[in-house]
Amino acid sequence: MQNKSAIRRAVIVATGFALSASCLVSNAWAEVGEPEIDELKFGFIKLTDMAPLAVAYEKGFFEDEGLYVTLEAQANWKVLLDRVIDGELDGAHMLAGQPLGATIGIGTQAEIITAFSMDLNGNAITVSNDTWEEMKPHLEMQADGWPVHPIKADALKPVVTRYQDQGKPFNMGMVFPVSTHNYELRYWLAAGGIHPGYYAPIAGDNSGQISADVLLSVTPPPQMPATMEAGTIKGYCVGEPWNQQAVFKNIGVPVVTDYEIWKNNPEKVFGVSKAWADKYPNTHIRVVKALIRAAAWLDENDNTNREEAVKMLAKSDYVGADADVIANSMTGTFEYEKGDKREVPDFNVFFRYNATFPYYSDAIWYLTQMRRWGQIPEEQADDWYMDIAKKVYRPDIYQKAAEALVEEGVLKTNDFPTFESEDGFKDPQTHFIDDVVYDGRKPNDYLQQFSIGLKGADKV
Repeated sequence: MQNKSAIRRAVIVATGFALSASCLVSNAWAEVGEPEIDELKFGFIKLTDMAPLAVAYEKGFFEDEGLYVTLEAQANWKVLLDRVIDGELDGAHMLAGQPLGATIGIGTQAEIITAFSMDLNGNAITVSNDTWEEMKPHLEMQADGWPVHPIKADALKPVVTRYQDQGKPFNMGMVFPVSTHNYELRYWLAAGGIHPGYYAPIAGDNSGQISADVLLSVTPPPQMPATMEAGTIKGYCVGEPWNQQAVFKNIGVPVVTDYEIWKNNPEKVFGVSKAWADKYPNTHIRVVKALIRAAAWLDENDNTNREEAVKMLAKSDYVGADADVIANSMTGTFEYEKGDKREVPDFNVFFRYNATFPYYSDAIWYLTQMRRWGQIPEEQADDWYMDIAKKVYRPDIYQKAAEALVEEGVLKTNDFPTFESEDGFKDPQTHFIDDVVYDGRKPNDYLQQFSIGLKGADKV
């Protein structure tokens, strides 16, 4: 058995994260106690990025922690969040923006926290076949006849302009107002000079369509392809397998992945109510331990376990889509236009690149987008962004789970790659489709860089 203080130092070095000198004292090593409750029910939406929950269940990682878990698919993101708040669910696969949105009162007011990031990337923007045909003349082509990627919204702008000239709305779908999908779709559109619209909660207008060139509305993920096929929307941003489903059904073309919009962006988190976490701290740490193990298994040895994971996810209890559709992205490839299948090894990342760690800078990015599009109606100081991030994202809980896994020999210190910084922030990020640099320590400076969107004292 390794010396516990040595293990603690090793984990801090391996994660590159120490909350503060005072926190190191107050969080001195303690064994993870027995779970306060052992029968748990977790919710999820039928998307491939719920995989850590399925793997933790199927591989027995929850049971190794003395936990007996039921996984239950939910109808939509609102129902899922409401059931966590009401205590009908102990926790859930959540949109990364949901705990933040709930905490600051967008839609529903509730204290929700996360100590575990479930994945990076995993989304794409798909357009209908007729929209794609209109975009193609505005694209640069490779020698093999396929388009040069990434495809920017500049190619969509003439299509949207034609609709406007004819007095017709151009409608697109996203999954929830505080979803990554909403912000990624808005980011991509705005980078191409297309205004995605504002929210005005003070005025009672939460449509998100004020001043919009493209009208965005909520559609549950599994319904995206059928809604587009019916002509109700001309495109959408969603997670897998619902972009690849459009390709398989020959009803649409994915034009850009979120990896191309923002490389290695955080996508989903595991969320619980703060009251639940406070009441059941040992149980919470044990849940995070099981989920870290599941994420590590999913990325183990260059994704060698992904085929097994695809078979799990294809079960009706989980995603319930055809295994071939799920495998198209989960095994490191992605098909754009029918036949244009490319290697995208990082389309779904569950553990690499510190994917499981709840970075404050990730939380602040979501808050900046809420401000940019009017969901946060008034200017806030940089310190406000930091305070909310610390309230919702809990690396201290993650660290306890990581320490325990190393102490037990389940994972090694080098399984936790070195983080870029020691204060919960990533270094300034440059891999955005519009080349704007994001520094989470300076949210207001970041917002000033955009020509479309609210900044400073702007109001809708």
